[in-house]
Amino acid sequence: MSDDFVLDVTRIREQVRQKMDAGAVTGTYGHDKNRVIEVLNDVVATEVVCWLRYTRHAISASGIDRAQVSAEFTEHAKEEMDHALRAAERINQLGGSPDFDPAKLAQRSHTDYTTPPDNDLNTMLRDNLEAERIVISTYQEIIRWLGEGDPTTRRLMESILEEEEEHADDLVDLLGI
Repeated sequence: MSDDFVLDVTRIREQVRQKMDAGAVTGTYGHDKNRVIEVLNDVVATEVVCWLRYTRHAISASGIDRAQVSAEFTEHAKEEMDHALRAAERINQLGGSPDFDPAKLAQRSHTDYTTPPDNDLNTMLRDNLEAERIVISTYQEIIRWLGEGDPTTRRLMESILEEEEEHADDLVDLLGI
């Protein structure tokens, strides 16, 4: 097996110097930057809707198991907002603008915003588990699509996916299924 890797630093320096205004995106970026930004803005919308749903459920939950369920929803809500902010930061790094327009969030989100009755903790848990499962599936597809073309965004999505899988596991435990 031969090691034919050769790094032409002179060529890279010249190419980079020609497009300094492109910031973090260099000529070796392997995707359509605008399409990645569009996909990430959908991730931002999804995460904000999840944050809103978890926050609403944490505040409005009532019943005998309220304390435990509400605490879990509050923890998940904080992590969902962190996911949205991390995706928005990546959009900015790619030279795009994060889209937090409230009028468009629900349209672009992969999940729904639900408002079950305050005393229906089972439906709240199931709604959030359904949303987590949707997010897990869509983020897996995004990760496969990104492949090696944008390893930074792929790693970001993998990190978020890991936390979403933990959320689903937590919800399954609370549901006892």
